[in-house]
Amino acid sequence: MLERARALGFLGPGDIAGHVEHARAFASAADGVPGRVLDLGSGGGVPGLVLASEAWTSSAWLLLDASERRCAFLVEAVAELGLGARVEVRRDRAELAGRNPGLRAQFDAVVARGFAPPAVTAECAAPFLAVGGQALVSEPPAVEPGRWPAAELAEVGLADEGLVEDPVHLRRLRQVGLCPDRFPRRDGVPAKRPLW
Repeated sequence: MLERARALGFLGPGDIAGHVEHARAFASAADGVPGRVLDLGSGGGVPGLVLASEAWTSSAWLLLDASERRCAFLVEAVAELGLGARVEVRRDRAELAGRNPGLRAQFDAVVARGFAPPAVTAECAAPFLAVGGQALVSEPPAVEPGRWPAAELAEVGLADEGLVEDPVHLRRLRQVGLCPDRFPRRDGVPAKRPLW
């Protein structure tokens, strides 16, 4: 399945084993097994499909992506892996889906690998998280200080719980208060005018 995702251009360079190891690291970095999880910008299904089929096998999942082509692949992969009873694929922009009352504040965890810069990821992830939920975000190998400023994260109800460095760099954020209704801003605005 991941070979097909790479052939379609949905996964970056690197061997498949490396992509799987990276996905498994999300489970190691998490604070417990979440009941309901959203994969933000699911792309080729990493980490969502790997976690849903191997690590968090009791969790209900939403794989969210804006691309029709990637979502078609994800639908096929979910069926092929026999995950249809607990894994849903949704084609939508994160900014629009985050305003949907049926999705807002409904998830125990959001995972994001290569979604967007920190400010955009935080603004798009926070609306989906219930209070107490966690966002797990891939970080580059050389992490710059100030990538996740406390005051700006607090605007969307998030707090930084730090970096998990083994086996890959992941940032764990906690939803400490409900995300204010004004977030996420309109489609495209978080990227054009980031919070920081």
